[in-house]
Amino acid sequence: MKTILTKLLLLTGLSVPVASFSQMVQGKVTTNQKPAESASVGLLRAKDSSVAKLGVTDKNGDYRFEKVNAGKYLLTVQLVGHEKQYSPVFELAAGANYTAPVFALKPLSKDLAGVTVSSRKPMVEQKIDRTIVNVENSVTSAGSNALEVLEKSPGVSVDKDGNISLKGKAGVMVFIDGRPTYLSGQDLTNMLRNMQSNQVELLEIMTNPPAKYDAAGNAGVINIKTKKTKVFGFNGSATVGYTQAVYHRYNESVNLNYRKNKVNLFGNFSHNYRNNFQNLEINRKFFDNTTKDVLSLFNQTTRMRNLGNSFNGKIGMDYFASKNTTFGIVVNGFTNPGEFRSNSAIDIASPTGVLQRKTISGNYSEQEWNHFGTNLNFRQVLDTTGKEITADVDYLRYDATNTQQLINSYFNNVGAPIFRPDTLLGNLPQQIKIYAAKVDYVQPMKKGAKLEAGLKTSFVQTDANAIYDTLLNGQLRRDVGRSNHFVYEEQIHAAYVNYSKQFSKKWSSQLGLRVEQTVAKGEQLTTGETFTRNYAQLFPTVYVQYTANQKNSFVLNYGRRIRRPDYESLNPFVEFLDRYTYEKGNPYLRPQFSHNVELSHTFAGFLTTTLNYTKTTDIIQ
Repeated sequence: MKTILTKLLLLTGLSVPVASFSQMVQGKVTTNQKPAESASVGLLRAKDSSVAKLGVTDKNGDYRFEKVNAGKYLLTVQLVGHEKQYSPVFELAAGANYTAPVFALKPLSKDLAGVTVSSRKPMVEQKIDRTIVNVENSVTSAGSNALEVLEKSPGVSVDKDGNISLKGKAGVMVFIDGRPTYLSGQDLTNMLRNMQSNQVELLEIMTNPPAKYDAAGNAGVINIKTKKTKVFGFNGSATVGYTQAVYHRYNESVNLNYRKNKVNLFGNFSHNYRNNFQNLEINRKFFDNTTKDVLSLFNQTTRMRNLGNSFNGKIGMDYFASKNTTFGIVVNGFTNPGEFRSNSAIDIASPTGVLQRKTISGNYSEQEWNHFGTNLNFRQVLDTTGKEITADVDYLRYDATNTQQLINSYFNNVGAPIFRPDTLLGNLPQQIKIYAAKVDYVQPMKKGAKLEAGLKTSFVQTDANAIYDTLLNGQLRRDVGRSNHFVYEEQIHAAYVNYSKQFSKKWSSQLGLRVEQTVAKGEQLTTGETFTRNYAQLFPTVYVQYTANQKNSFVLNYGRRIRRPDYESLNPFVEFLDRYTYEKGNPYLRPQFSHNVELSHTFAGFLTTTLNYTKTTDIIQ
């Protein structure tokens, strides 16, 4: 992680709701005209179907939610073996209580003649190594996008800028159909906003991923499984979205699919307009090295805006050579032109707070990210027992341009100029190439056991150049102290084995081991400084699941993870926000390792409680 060479004081606001907490919602649930005990009841906010409160009926079939804020809500009720029901939307007025109409649950349909039972999967399932959210069975996901679906999923949080965290940890790895997206930040957010919920079949949320997945990242993995079109012919959908906050944002997308005989063609095209802002306050104190007395105070206020467009496209084809053999190809790309602006006011004062001088700084940059990627994939089912082998080859390329202009103006305590303004011009091109290949094998075994194994290799090349010029007396001069050229290469070779077994209806376990070797080299071409890394590490995973009954399931798991410093964190060059604020990488950063233990309890596929313990060494901040 970059070392921030200033002390940052972020000022946040605290808002207190003014609605009364005296309201109450209550009601009754029956089945076959008798009280329904232990039915799960959820109180949902009508505006977005998010969960406000959860509860369970007592032996009389009654439920009650106390201290509910005034507003519009709806209720949902479910009981094992019965159809899930929803109430109409109702409004809870301040100071009033609400008694809902009785829920009369109906048993799931049964066809006794054919000895079949028709039922839907629960919205949330707890497996031994992951939590599954069945999106297609969730009425709350209708009409939303993939990012909004994630926000409503257990343990997942999405902030106002679309950054995803899992149980409070940032840096979640997002996969689609088992393949890494290789995206992060705003690019990942845009992709998920353009994926509609009707394209998603289910989510797999793994806070402690099994050995099949890369050991990188301490936050976990979310795998989005998309629906596979089985209908022949042409179909598609189009969406438009608009958001109004301090500034407006909007997006459009089109999804198309055509299937005939052994060929399935699909494509997605989308556009996002972003308009984000951020305010930052920095307070600094400068001390005398000997006496430790305060020499001066720096108080800085910065306002930043990031705006631009994102154009995304993906096309692909699946070829079903036989019922057991499938070949596929996917090509995708995006271009993200935009601009960044920041304006800073820096007050320099005496130790007593008397203003001495003032600096006004402006930072303007034009940026553009371009991406091209392709994936070749293969799947072969080997026999009727479920043995299969899959393979993937990926190539990704990112090209970025960034032209930057920093202007500083200096004034005394009454606002008169005291120095000539200085201007710094920057040109920061960057290129990243990623090559990856993997093969996975699955073999079901006797007595409910399964063996999995696989190999993966990846190679990343990064070339980042920073060229700065200073404008003096109307002439540009190369600023060699700030310019630099950094190249970084990283290879990761991995192998894994995973064994799982169902011992009984109540007990199951899973053991996995992954080994990863990292070979990395970085070179600061400007100074000739180089560094190398070559290390191998083992990453074990252990899971034990106990299913007490239809409603209660417990899982205990352990896993070891790694977080490697990225190339920006290792690059020992200075990046400026303004004249007084900059960041610098540390080439001696070591990888961060963590041991994660988690105990979770799931009740009725509706309520999950989790206890986590993490021990981390060599923390990257």
